[in-house]
Amino acid sequence: MKYWVAGCLALLAGVSQLASQASAQTSTLDTVKSRGQLQCGVNTGLAGFSAPDDSGTWKGLDVDLCRAVSAAIFKDANKIKFVPLTAKERFTALQSGEIDVLSRNTTWTMSRDTSAGLSFAGINYFDGQGFMVKKSLDVVSAKELSGASICVQTGTTTELNLADYFRSNKIEYDPVVFEKLPEVLAAYNAGRCDAFTTDVSQLYSIRLTLGNAADHIVLPEIISKEPLGPVVRQGDAQWANIVRWTLYAMINAEELAVTQANVDKMKNSKNPEIRRLLGVEGEFGQAIGLDNDWAYQIIKAVGNYGESFDRNVGAGSLLGIARGQNALWKDGGLQYAPPIR
Repeated sequence: MKYWVAGCLALLAGVSQLASQASAQTSTLDTVKSRGQLQCGVNTGLAGFSAPDDSGTWKGLDVDLCRAVSAAIFKDANKIKFVPLTAKERFTALQSGEIDVLSRNTTWTMSRDTSAGLSFAGINYFDGQGFMVKKSLDVVSAKELSGASICVQTGTTTELNLADYFRSNKIEYDPVVFEKLPEVLAAYNAGRCDAFTTDVSQLYSIRLTLGNAADHIVLPEIISKEPLGPVVRQGDAQWANIVRWTLYAMINAEELAVTQANVDKMKNSKNPEIRRLLGVEGEFGQAIGLDNDWAYQIIKAVGNYGESFDRNVGAGSLLGIARGQNALWKDGGLQYAPPIR
């Protein structure tokens, strides 16, 4: 009997090992290529970051990152299925394989990066949490919100930051919590809460949708660090590298003044950094499972990081957000990409 049991255990161990090997062989890149389409998780609708326009075309800073990944893989920025997700749904969708990458104004935190089966692939927007109030409330500082009711979305870092801020400042407040952003906004508009809190970028985006934007003000306090970036599942280093270096390629392109308009001309550049970026020299694409012109395809289809920022959330957009922390490192900002060499 003991030999039979031992044999069964050995057989089960062998089956488990084969299953693990098969799983390891089926990389995310292979799955995406076989499907012929990238599945990208985005916000259900946040102007400047991910929202469909009047014709149903998804646009935004986070959307551009997905399009760039598609361009790197397929040489086509449109081989994507956009999957709109709430804050509560987003991680489950990624963990279950419903999406290949999450590009949805998501804050990089230690717990998410170490205990949720997730890996952050970079930071495409440096943000911070703030507050918006109706101008008629006659409040100019968050520290004047003692006893106020504050609308907040559950399932986000925003909820914890709110509690931390008021506790550390010994201020009483009444949280009004909802799962979905439209519910939060409806409550704020209906006067069910005195203030609304989320990332400052979202506040400026949402402010444009509230009738007369001048009736609402964003208070000056920034109460948290919110490094936002794309997320992948843990356990596939190649896929994480593809998403990470897609972002880095866009940042490096801006630093090297390679744009969507001049990228073809730049292939003739004598600058070795530009030549490596565009695949004229070296085999850096092969190192991540792509063709060597992967970054050229990204820039040709989507542009560099600065171009994406400006048209979606910056000077060329309705939001008009200053580059600030999201400027390149050489311009006093925090955006910095490792070199391609």
